[in-house]
Amino acid sequence: MVDNAVKKVRALIAHPKFSDGRAADVDYDLEEAIGLSEALGVEPVTARIIPIRDIRSSNFFGSGQVQEMAENIASEGLSLVIVNATLSPVQQRNLERTLNVKVIDRTGLILEIFAVRAATKEGRLQVELAKMAYERSRLVRTWTHLERQRGGTGGLAGPGETQIESDRRGLDDKTARLKRRLDDVRRTRGLQRKARQRAPERVVALVGYTNAGKSTLFNSLTTGEVFVKDMLFATLDTTHRVLSLPSGQKAVLSDTVGFISDLPTSLITAFRATLEEVKEADLLIHVRDLSDPLAERRKNEVMEVLGQIEAGPKHGQAILEVWNKTDLLDEDGAVHLAERAAAARTDADKIDAFDISCLTMQGVEALENGIEEALTRNDHILEINVTPAEFSARAWLHQNGQVLSEETREDGVAHMKVRLSESDSGKFLSKHKDLIV
Repeated sequence: MVDNAVKKVRALIAHPKFSDGRAADVDYDLEEAIGLSEALGVEPVTARIIPIRDIRSSNFFGSGQVQEMAENIASEGLSLVIVNATLSPVQQRNLERTLNVKVIDRTGLILEIFAVRAATKEGRLQVELAKMAYERSRLVRTWTHLERQRGGTGGLAGPGETQIESDRRGLDDKTARLKRRLDDVRRTRGLQRKARQRAPERVVALVGYTNAGKSTLFNSLTTGEVFVKDMLFATLDTTHRVLSLPSGQKAVLSDTVGFISDLPTSLITAFRATLEEVKEADLLIHVRDLSDPLAERRKNEVMEVLGQIEAGPKHGQAILEVWNKTDLLDEDGAVHLAERAAAARTDADKIDAFDISCLTMQGVEALENGIEEALTRNDHILEINVTPAEFSARAWLHQNGQVLSEETREDGVAHMKVRLSESDSGKFLSKHKDLIV
């Protein structure tokens, strides 16, 4: 219902081109902005690259550029302008007054997409909290009643100042209520996370730039049936499914929200509970679209967000890369990529990489083997003799490890060969060192 209403909005997309930016990247950045607008259901009628020498404090753009935008809006009958940059509240207000249409910046656009797409209770609370933080800084722009004085006997306060304070207080109260509700949800998520940590299955989290193919890979590796569409931020809410590994072991695979350049800080803060799923994972799989000309830049942006939440290899977390969408490369490009991935896997100083196509399933089997190898790299294989009196230890090994072989002798002693994670091996040895063969 919301989508149907939004799709009727016709928009002008304005992407500022700065003198210090790479000219080759500008078209791709504009294309991403168009994709973001389409993800919201907006019809991008006109998309323009606007050169910027100096940002104007009043309107962001120069007066001549604003005039050209106004003429474009009038001739095309547009009702929305999306500026693919961060606007100050004053710049946004002045552009709206000059152009006489609604204006939103990149942060506002991403927040609107998240508001439409969030499906779970936690997701909706997180987005609403982020929007509250965004709106609080823009009261002077968004609410026309701020021009009116609510009451009082005069003084130095200008028109509307008392009303602004009142409205900010109202937003602060609502924000506090949202934070309390979100804290309740976070506590529940924390309990669920602790329960998963106690379980023998290890957790693998998919991360990557939005639309890199995480959800498609998730569905390829599990029976997840997560919504998949060639669209930015097609899915927002974290999903967990059982991942069956080649040896028969099980892991938990987690699909997370996609990252994007200039991801609003308020969203990172609001989604911290969700992103902690990434931080707590035993292994990260960084899904990359290698058909994207800006693939290296996208990688750096993902690693930057991981750094903000203290996750990733710089924080001692295992990671491997999935180089996706090889089906979109020409034959020579696909061969070269496969050679690079194979070289990375044999180089101790590089991150393991797997070239795959989720669409054709090429390389997925090799990836599954790679995931298992990464998860079990530091595992210990123990040979143990368990007497009938110590059969509680045998039960613990079945629950927490992978029993590779087991043979019960005539005297009732079970000879076991068990694979245990490094931490579980330490736990077992601290209590049953005498059982080791």
